[in-house]
Amino acid sequence: MNATSTPDRRGKLLGVSMAFPASIVVLIVIVVPIFLLFRYSFNHFDPAAVMKAGFSLENYVKFFSDPYYRKVFFTTVWVAALCTVLALVLGFPVAYFLAKTQSRYKSLFIILLVFPLLVGNVVRAAGWMVILGNAGVVNAILVGLGLFHEPVRLLYTPGAVVVGTTAVVLPYFVLSLQSVLEGIDFAVEEAAQNLGAGFFTTFRRVVLPIAAPGVAAGTVLVFILCMNAYATPVLLGGTGLTMMAPALYDQITKGSNWPFGSAIALILVAATLIMALLSNWLINRRYVRTMAS
Repeated sequence: MNATSTPDRRGKLLGVSMAFPASIVVLIVIVVPIFLLFRYSFNHFDPAAVMKAGFSLENYVKFFSDPYYRKVFFTTVWVAALCTVLALVLGFPVAYFLAKTQSRYKSLFIILLVFPLLVGNVVRAAGWMVILGNAGVVNAILVGLGLFHEPVRLLYTPGAVVVGTTAVVLPYFVLSLQSVLEGIDFAVEEAAQNLGAGFFTTFRRVVLPIAAPGVAAGTVLVFILCMNAYATPVLLGGTGLTMMAPALYDQITKGSNWPFGSAIALILVAATLIMALLSNWLINRRYVRTMAS
């Protein structure tokens, strides 16, 4: 009994000792700055001294009572939700194909999918600016086909932000979902089709419920990335659309209002966490109900 418990105890101690350095790094890099932002958000803004120590809810009251910042908040949630849905609709077929294909070019497909991740968001946003600009590729095609007599304003619009942000997060969703789909036994899908179920019925009643954990992980990841997007909304949205991350940046760097900027940061973190956990809970709840039935 003692001989068996001793190796287990040593294994647990080894695991704790190996996880301890990473835990310290996470504590220093993530937890400590969030705690400092939390404390700063209750301070008072002073143009001369940046901020004065205190404990007041005025920054949070200012955010939720100001129509401009309420609009910024709901715009951020709307853009993040729309981009997440688009990533799900566009990314699921690609992930399904990559998980199921036996082609010898599968590695090439994955490399092409990963390649955009090697390019920074600023560079990709600049590429979309070239594509969607008045003298860009899209307008050249539209005018060349005679659909419009003059260039259409595509850049610096909410649509440009949605397109650019979706393009940024789409590879993340596909890769996270593909790893889950590859663990599915597709013999179950073939059995359902042999029993008379059509392709869409099999996909809806068999594949999609089994893939629910991967969908939950992918949507949570994509939603978090969309909520905290900065470069794409700034470059593609311009002054036509403002999201939380640019608003936060402006308050701290341009306005030097650290207390209010800290409050915006905390609201962004809290809202992202709550909505991500809620969507994950809803998807997993549907998964449990489907598998139980």
